[in-house]
Amino acid sequence: MENTEETSELRLDFTKLEKVGAQVAASRAAGAERDPGVIPVAVQNADTKEVILVAYTNEYAMKESFAKRKLVLWSTSRNKLWFKGETSGETFDLLEAYVNCEQNSLLYVVRPCRGGICHTKNAAGEPRNCYYRRIDFDTLRLENVNP
Repeated sequence: MENTEETSELRLDFTKLEKVGAQVAASRAAGAERDPGVIPVAVQNADTKEVILVAYTNEYAMKESFAKRKLVLWSTSRNKLWFKGETSGETFDLLEAYVNCEQNSLLYVVRPCRGGICHTKNAAGEPRNCYYRRIDFDTLRLENVNP
């Protein structure tokens, strides 16, 4: 794991969307077969109502998710289709999908087939939800709530 995933320092990547935009422009300029244009998708656990992940999808990944009724996303870091759980085994059934008022983001309601969603693990070796650190408003330090 990268230090970013376990540090108590707040290091937000405010350039993420700029990087994604550059990838999209480069792919379009290169005549890519699939349009990598993406929108954010919040992923919510159907049973706990927790938001367990915010990721990205494009039209191709969205249609794959709907057809398979599984959580399929677009990896902006690898610039490819991301079948959630393909390597970790932490897969999710897609139960419902919602679109926001401006039609520029989605909400997927999912049910874990087992465990959690994050590639990080807690001390017991169990996968966590991706939002396992709380920000202290006064110090801007991170507190791991699922160590």
